[in-house]
Amino acid sequence: MPRVKFVKEKKEIEVPDGACLRDVALKAGLSLNLGVNGIGASINRNFNCGGKGLCGTCAVLIVKGMENTNPLTKREKLRLKCPIPDPIPTLAYIGHEDTMRLSCMTKIHGDIEVESGPEFNLFGENFFS
Repeated sequence: MPRVKFVKEKKEIEVPDGACLRDVALKAGLSLNLGVNGIGASINRNFNCGGKGLCGTCAVLIVKGMENTNPLTKREKLRLKCPIPDPIPTLAYIGHEDTMRLSCMTKIHGDIEVESGPEFNLFGENFFS
């Protein structure tokens, strides 16, 4: 069975193959609806799209094991690349194009390491390039 390690929360859980990352985190008592840079974290835990890939508050970085997840979905591509109505997930996506995912759209097929509440840097080397 695949293992998921949540880096910031220092928690590791075993999950069934093909499980949804958001669902297994919730079952383990972790909320991944933190937003980006923690913006609106307390509100996002209660007010989110419910796992439909629309709000972007469950954005995570796959630190290790990206090859053990499903390919980026159309909904993820749209949400992460389109700054409307909320530009924050799009800003965080810049510079993390290969590792940023929405946890509600991510299926687990092997061991992965996840960083919740990814950060973005408006003055980073990748932002204005």
